[in-house]
Amino acid sequence: MNKKILIGNLKIELDLLNVVFRYKENPILTCHEVNAAWKLPHLKVITVHNAGITEYNGETLMLFRSHLRNGISILGIARSKDGLNNWKVVSQPAMLPCNKDNVFRTPSKMDEYIIGESGGIEDARICKMGNDYLITYSAYHGAIPHRVRVSLAITQDFVTFKRYGPMLSTDMRNVVVFPEKINGNYYALFRPNDSTADHTGGVYKQICLGTSTDYYANDWKVDLNNPVIKQNGAPSPFSDKIGPGATPIKTKHGWLNIFHGVRSTMDGNPYTLGVALHDLGDISKVKVCNIPILMPSKADCKVNDEDYVHVPNVVFCCGATRKKDGTIYIYYAGNDTVMNVAISHEDILAELCNQFPQDPNSGIAQYDLRSSLSGTF
Repeated sequence: MNKKILIGNLKIELDLLNVVFRYKENPILTCHEVNAAWKLPHLKVITVHNAGITEYNGETLMLFRSHLRNGISILGIARSKDGLNNWKVVSQPAMLPCNKDNVFRTPSKMDEYIIGESGGIEDARICKMGNDYLITYSAYHGAIPHRVRVSLAITQDFVTFKRYGPMLSTDMRNVVVFPEKINGNYYALFRPNDSTADHTGGVYKQICLGTSTDYYANDWKVDLNNPVIKQNGAPSPFSDKIGPGATPIKTKHGWLNIFHGVRSTMDGNPYTLGVALHDLGDISKVKVCNIPILMPSKADCKVNDEDYVHVPNVVFCCGATRKKDGTIYIYYAGNDTVMNVAISHEDILAELCNQFPQDPNSGIAQYDLRSSLSGTF
């Protein structure tokens, strides 16, 4: 299978050997553009990464995460007409750790929310639901080390953000919401946290399915006993850690789920991007591709000699968009430091899941490596 894509004057050819195209103008956003817009010294940032993405008012909107120099993460907004070039950074942060001046759905819980976010807010995902834009983000407690709860904020204009607090009373690191009601329920993918010292293993190896009849209520029923995707440590690029990445994208093939995975090595824990395909009517039915769609490289973190680089060997995605012809823009961070974009197509990503699946309950490859020698593919 191959796909030819024309984006302006850019001609892209994709196939099952070359499933994504790294945009040649990467990085598309760095700390330098943010610092040019945020001029106060205490708002100087050293990274731009892990950005939620949506279409808003005819533009691509990026809700990016940045580290301040004191280590706290905050969220800012950049916009682009074509989703590739000329990103304009809004002149002040969009979301800081909350305080008493914010808007709360439950004002009586204001103090709880404030301390629960005071360690920083990170890794927003954006899900458009009618006129609402649901923002799920990791909120770190200011006094309890490693306490993280994925919280919900809702906006309709990306100016005012109403805080709804933690989605669960359990530590979570990644949550993405499917952007429509399915069979009477809302669905989301949850990746629990645990206390594993090296941040791999344990429940870091599973993605669980949650349902709710009312996303405003933060009343999610999550099946922690039957993960929808699980790794058991078998050889795999995702063997030691997985988690949902971008908000799922509806395609003719199914719900496209771009996730992240880690395989521990003697020299660290490289993060890669993978792809899975959920059945349109039954989210629990899933095909998981055994082959990563993107692995970290030198091209993913182009910085100046004096720039800070946060975490080597990482590609991480919190947002992607689909164009009318099925082209997929995958927005990803390089080394938790800069923002990039890669281009693919839903047909290519779906065919990967069909041709090279792994057991969603173990991570074991379900295709015969020898078949490639006979020209089957």
